[in-house]
Amino acid sequence: MKRRPIWPLLILLIAIILWLGVHAGSYLIIDAPRSSDVILVLAGETNHRPARALELLGQGYARRILIDVPANTKIYEFTQIELAQKYVHDLPQAASVTICPITGLSTKDESKDAAKCIASQGAKSVLIVTSDFHTRRALSIYEHELPGYKYSVAASRDDAEFGAKWWTHRQWAKTFVDEWLRLLWWKLVDQWRRISKKFPTAPPSESQKTLTAYKLEGTIR
Repeated sequence: MKRRPIWPLLILLIAIILWLGVHAGSYLIIDAPRSSDVILVLAGETNHRPARALELLGQGYARRILIDVPANTKIYEFTQIELAQKYVHDLPQAASVTICPITGLSTKDESKDAAKCIASQGAKSVLIVTSDFHTRRALSIYEHELPGYKYSVAASRDDAEFGAKWWTHRQWAKTFVDEWLRLLWWKLVDQWRRISKKFPTAPPSESQKTLTAYKLEGTIR
């Protein structure tokens, strides 16, 4: 019996791999902001992320901005908190911006620090602002670690750091590989680890309060 040639299958496999590679960069990016109670700027890049948040504030997506700032980091003799305070003080929108000190080094740990700041605002919906390549993973982490809030995410673009056509620039390729490794680690390992501590979630709505009161009244009777 004559064997069928395997080269058509090899061509198909190569075509699939190429297609996935071409679209893998854009898959990382989610840019779908929605009106929310607060805008949360994730720590890390400090030029484009805050600027994007201020742009969204001006467009009416929220009335408040929270900026995550590492509490233990120093740049020369200044702490990053001090630099952030100076930055906010000089803003025309300073009254609408609050600094949220964080100590976590990962996005997952950062979400635990940010939980208290979000809860202090009485927010029920959060618009996350972060670098474009980080948006999918960040949204997934916050939805998993801090349930009870309605989330959306806006992408901050930095052409020196990343682009969807990641294979055309060396730095883009490095960012692409690094972020995909982090995303896979989160999806396959980190999100399945048990959460040892509960963190603040969104405050109950009026309907939830009414339902709880009704149940309690029924129990007393």
